Amino acid sequence: MNMADLSHLTAPQQGLRGTLRHAVPMREHVSWRAGGVARQAYAPADIDDLAAFMRTLPPEEEIHFIGLGSNTLVRDGGLDGTVILVQGAIDALRVQADGTLYAEAGAASPKLARFATAEGFAGAEWLAGIPGTVGGALAMNAGCYGAETWEFVARVHTIARDGVRRVRAHAEFDVGYRHCLLRDEGHRLGSDEWFVAAEFVFARGDVADARANMKVWLERRAATQPLNLPNAGSVFRNPPGDYAARLIESCGLKGKRIGGAEVSTKHANFIVNPHEAASAADIEDLIGEVAAIVERKCQVRLEREVRIIGKRQPDATPNGEAA
Repeated sequence: MNMADLSHLTAPQQGLRGTLRHAVPMREHVSWRAGGVARQAYAPADIDDLAAFMRTLPPEEEIHFIGLGSNTLVRDGGLDGTVILVQGAIDALRVQADGTLYAEAGAASPKLARFATAEGFAGAEWLAGIPGTVGGALAMNAGCYGAETWEFVARVHTIARDGVRRVRAHAEFDVGYRHCLLRDEGHRLGSDEWFVAAEFVFARGDVADARANMKVWLERRAATQPLNLPNAGSVFRNPPGDYAARLIESCGLKGKRIGGAEVSTKHANFIVNPHEAASAADIEDLIGEVAAIVERKCQVRLEREVRIIGKRQPDATPNGEAA
């Protein structure tokens, strides 16, 4: 990234401390290693710098926050708007005077798990199994091994498209399984307001035990998930009382392919891009076909967990549509 990319900006904008790039291939920023090009992407220096940059954008600008890109597919036609790259940019971690653990949206969840454990907290070890950032974990109430993100959230910090920052209490959100809505507004953050940090409450505990738990869970994850291949984590939410992976496998869909995309033979709720040759359309079409087959054979409508953004190529025709 080159700071010279800021040379086209007007004088007030040249005070920004982050890095702006144009025509950014999003396959470099999503874990599926597929997808189109974003018109521009900004990596802020910190939250203050992000607020200053947000104030330079037109009010109608399409904005997408991307962390590790582990739950996102960018269609092959790309993105017309602005991408905010938070991973490695807005990622501070610290223990506050009141004992809460402050974590910014771009901090990787496994990094938060290791930091919390090193600081003598227990109960954060499961975050090592979340392959994304704190911002993504907040947005979807990510969870594994019986724990979910919002169980430990005291407050969150957000930013609006006009650069205004807010601190919101846990009580302002309606939270459930892979679900997080503002109570009064009744919508997800992500169109006009975004998470930039959270304050977590973890109990003090035995560091050795916490590290042992983390080791066990990471070994379990490696044994059951295709971590060596480009993927975006679980594609579908688990339906009530069942598992998406079980339903998909029961339909004989392990190993099913469309183009370069494949239903993992290791875990049926993962779609992998084994040779990094899949287009975003291949992946989206496979998601749609898997959902359609499961609904037809099992009478269960799977809800997609991953988000799909951007434009399809003009000649791309969907094979199927997921929930």
